[in-house]
Amino acid sequence: MKHQAEPSYRHDQAEHTAVLWVNLGTPDAATAPALRRYLAEFLSDPRVVEIPRLVWLPILHGIILRLRPAKSAAKYATVWTEQGSPLAVWTRAQAHRLAEAFAQAGRGALRVLPAMRYGQPSVARQLDALKAEGATRVLILPAYPQYSATTTASVFDAVYAWAGRQRRLPELRFVNQYHDDPAYIEALARRLEAHWAEHGRPDRLVLSFHGVPERTLTLGDPYHCQCLKTARLLGERLGLPPEQLLTTFQSRFGKAKWLEPYTEPTLVALGQQGIGRVDVFCPGFVADCLETLEEIAQEARHAFLEAGGKVFHHVPCLNADPAWIEALAGIASRHLQGWPDGPAPEPAERAARCTRALARGAKA
Repeated sequence: MKHQAEPSYRHDQAEHTAVLWVNLGTPDAATAPALRRYLAEFLSDPRVVEIPRLVWLPILHGIILRLRPAKSAAKYATVWTEQGSPLAVWTRAQAHRLAEAFAQAGRGALRVLPAMRYGQPSVARQLDALKAEGATRVLILPAYPQYSATTTASVFDAVYAWAGRQRRLPELRFVNQYHDDPAYIEALARRLEAHWAEHGRPDRLVLSFHGVPERTLTLGDPYHCQCLKTARLLGERLGLPPEQLLTTFQSRFGKAKWLEPYTEPTLVALGQQGIGRVDVFCPGFVADCLETLEEIAQEARHAFLEAGGKVFHHVPCLNADPAWIEALAGIASRHLQGWPDGPAPEPAERAARCTRALARGAKA
């Protein structure tokens, strides 16, 4: 593939600082062909599936990509919106609200773009866009509060791959994790308190995090410990006794042992024990997506009620909650320290940028 030559450096070009807000990704449609493209990219990442390529790729292309896309497409269809995938909708909204928060703080020169590790808009595409606009300093901010090699490190891999193709690199900074950030914990607590103010409190609160293979823990991945710390801090902030709070892991894939306890079997056991109402909240997901809206709000709900439970609530993710956007702005600001924002855009230029950003979002 031919790469277009980079334009000559302009000595009078103003320097800018930008934030790239990166989430996992999503297919561009709830169809089998779209899922096949998305899963091929996602499951080909050696950070995601740590099986030797010679063993894994024949399984992926010979079995999984033949059978799974249609099943996954049917699941996506149950949560798809007129604007597209919920994850894409919320990720764009979060980037827009973060830019607004910076502008309200007098930092309107900061650019914020959303990106997806898999699918579109890709990390490379958005970094190209920022560089074309004159960004010389970029903060990479993953939408993963808890660090994992399967997620956070994979985002960094995509940035490094893009960087390897550039002659003039921007300065780069990376946010590794914010699992114990006080403002993040406060935003989680407020989300739950708002739900309980409207619906009352449950008999049990289940905090469900995305699972990873157990071997990642023994290999040195801090994800498990960081999930437990988030849960502990949130429980302490809410004043919940330990017996009312359970931490579980969802989305197991394959036959290997993953982090335990698993979410759905835990909910089945609670239903069988006669627990009347459970609320399930997913602190590791900052935007509602297939894993929260279908796996939890539909499948887990059904499993709990079938096992004898009476009432099941899925508590929405942080999404674009003002407390969360405030927390995110604080996290980004700490990592931006020492970097000038860049020249403030004129009002007309700022309006034009907003129009371009909305247009890009509509096409993404």
